[in-house]
Amino acid sequence: MSRKSCSDGEKGFTLIEALVALAIIAAVLSSIGAVIGTTVQGTRTIDQRLALSGAAETVLAALPPRNALKPGRQSGELAGHRWRIDVAPLNAATPDVPQTRFLPLVVNMRMQAPGGAAIQVTTVRLVPKVAE
Repeated sequence: MSRKSCSDGEKGFTLIEALVALAIIAAVLSSIGAVIGTTVQGTRTIDQRLALSGAAETVLAALPPRNALKPGRQSGELAGHRWRIDVAPLNAATPDVPQTRFLPLVVNMRMQAPGGAAIQVTTVRLVPKVAE
């Protein structure tokens, strides 16, 4: 029986094969890292939008009741969010509309988060007309 030398029959990976495998693993891990980074950024954006929407709902809920709402501008800050509300009569000049007891007011609110994200909400409120 003859013995073969170590280099002739030994099985294993060459240095090139190991380097290629490491390069593939590095590419896969960097792709996974990019996906995780995008997911974290998206989650942070959603959290900011939810906080902004919640603050906007709070400010809109605190508006005066329908019979006390007047045209004008209000502004303030809530939990670091700056807000501004403009209330103005709705300019819907349609002569075919019969006279009603209500006046439509446009309520336009803009709120900005400390990080710069902003939201704008526009709605219409019907308020009783003042007797002339």
